[in-house]
Amino acid sequence: MSVVLEAAGLTKRFGDVTAVSELSFAVQEGTVTGFLGPNGAGKTTTLRMLLGLAEPTGGEALVFGRRYRELEHPACEVGAVLEASDLHPGRSGRDHLRVLAAAAGVAPSRVDEVLRLVELDAVADRHAGGYSLGMRQRLTLATALLGDPKLLVLDEPANGLDPEGVRWLRDFLRAFGAQGGTVFVSSHLLAEVAQTVDRVVIINRGRLVVQSMLSDLTARVAGTVRVGTTRPEVLEQALREAGVTESEREDGTVRVHGVAAERVGEVALEAGVALRELITESSSLEDVFLELTGGRGG
Repeated sequence: MSVVLEAAGLTKRFGDVTAVSELSFAVQEGTVTGFLGPNGAGKTTTLRMLLGLAEPTGGEALVFGRRYRELEHPACEVGAVLEASDLHPGRSGRDHLRVLAAAAGVAPSRVDEVLRLVELDAVADRHAGGYSLGMRQRLTLATALLGDPKLLVLDEPANGLDPEGVRWLRDFLRAFGAQGGTVFVSSHLLAEVAQTVDRVVIINRGRLVVQSMLSDLTARVAGTVRVGTTRPEVLEQALREAGVTESEREDGTVRVHGVAAERVGEVALEAGVALRELITESSSLEDVFLELTGGRGG
């Protein structure tokens, strides 16, 4: 797969403040990649540099191997949403898109196509001033789709959507990727991201923390076994004697790593240790995110 979006040593300083520092990652064609980080991590600044809206202090931001401003027909290659569009309250959603299509050199027939794609065709002739926040978000997404781009770059596109709208957006982005498109989406809704993306890029304080397949990342603590017992010290000793060295104890709970629950149960039985619970834990994206960005225990 080819790389369609790339940060190479990307750095951005505002006076004495470094917002992004030597950030490097790549987004491959046909993937849906989540761009994650705590508030103030540098996500929006990075997106602005990738889209030519901010000049890097150092490094390069490349789209299809070129700087954004070097793209011949940017609207037909990249669809971007960084913030909600300014909508004239007296203009209909359809007319709003017609104006933007004309400015981008897009055929007027594409307006009706994108209205159907975002399921706003039934309200397209209503004044945008009467749109709900969720409808405005969909209309903003429609503007990104006008040029029929192969890459979508979206900053918090689920803001303002109700649960049904969030599910619709998830299905839409996954279908876009399945059809060969590429999505790079920033979001703070981690549970939703986990159901949407293939890969993640996580940054903190302007620096890369990790880029990985989502499945590989959440598997990092998969297989942890939580054991409840009144004799945790005896169990830990028995586990060490059985060659299991990775465990930690807290009150009456022992967490054991790198061994199946069945084996832990066998060791406990042989040692005569009664168990209250024996549960295999898996990690969520939120668990891993908090761990990697210092949101849990520093």
